[in-house]
Amino acid sequence: MRTDLYSGHDYYNMDDLLTEEHKLIRDAAREWVKKEVSPIIEDAAENQVFPQHLLPGLGAIGAFGPYIPEQYGGAGLDQISYGLLMQELERCDSGLRSTASVQTSLVMYPIWKYGSEEQKMKYLPKLATGEWIGCFGLTEPDHGSNPGGMVTSYVEDGDDVILNGAKMWISNAPFAEIAVVWAKNEAGRIHGLIVERGMEGFSTPTMKGKWSLRASDTGELIFDNVRVPKANILPEKSGLGAPLGCLDSARYGIAWGAIGAALDCYDTALRYSKERIQFGKPIAAFQLQQKKLAEMITEITKAQFLTLRLGQLRNEGKATSPQISMAKRNNVDMAITIAREARQMLGAMGIMNEYPIMRHMMNLESVITYEGTHDIHLLITGMDITGENAFK
Repeated sequence: MRTDLYSGHDYYNMDDLLTEEHKLIRDAAREWVKKEVSPIIEDAAENQVFPQHLLPGLGAIGAFGPYIPEQYGGAGLDQISYGLLMQELERCDSGLRSTASVQTSLVMYPIWKYGSEEQKMKYLPKLATGEWIGCFGLTEPDHGSNPGGMVTSYVEDGDDVILNGAKMWISNAPFAEIAVVWAKNEAGRIHGLIVERGMEGFSTPTMKGKWSLRASDTGELIFDNVRVPKANILPEKSGLGAPLGCLDSARYGIAWGAIGAALDCYDTALRYSKERIQFGKPIAAFQLQQKKLAEMITEITKAQFLTLRLGQLRNEGKATSPQISMAKRNNVDMAITIAREARQMLGAMGIMNEYPIMRHMMNLESVITYEGTHDIHLLITGMDITGENAFK
């Protein structure tokens, strides 16, 4: 692995619109990533293991629940700070960002927003430090883009409920201490439950054979007559809108994260083009290579401002789900296009693990699918602007 020389790209001086706190948080995360993660990430991806020794460090830089109030162990930061953290993590690897964004948006967020005070105090402080890691159980083997069709369900039994079903494609599942699981009650209403490792009948088998997100642990959640205390049901919100609210936060984080992956691919291609000599001069001196680089930084810059504005709207409580959806779709598509162009600029070297581009490209094939596929997000925008539902 080459030395990580990345120092950022800000073509339109976006830093002028950030606070000093924003920049301190971003820069601290960048330095931690360069020191602790960049030297080992290629080996982790090749060996298909998540480096769990990084979890306390992720907690220390505020990557777990940065916008969660300090009284619950979070950093009490704003939405732009959260986004910048996700950008710096995914600049290194999408799997690293996935671990943090699942913990923040899909585990801590629902406990904070929908949980009881007792649940918040029990779980959030340990999740914020990385002492505990959580996962989010919504997607099922037969219900991905149609989560409302889920079959995982529970029945009441005294002070407990009995949970049965399965969830699939679950980041962090193999080593998570808790799972925020969405299941239907006997009336068919969707509720969130906190399922803890060690509950009898609960297992989390690892999914092997991935060519994408290899430095992230993905698994299944299996519930075979799992007895869960009713005290573990999230009391403040039910229905499909509850998990979808979590997905808004996760998709927002992805929109920022994808910029990080694009920046790393652009940075790599730019440096390589200045060093690689062909026909007696650097390939950066050829028109076609300049065209590719110019288009990359243009699309990155557009995405940066789209996402910064979305962060401002999130801070003001004004961002809509379709606006978040647009940013996720646009930015991931932008990033995967840049990854492919950057790979071509490096020629055969683009597929080697000496450079990060091929790993980013494979990771982004997952990112363009999870938390709502590219096509689903197109339909969300379409429904928002036309008023017509084209999902079915």
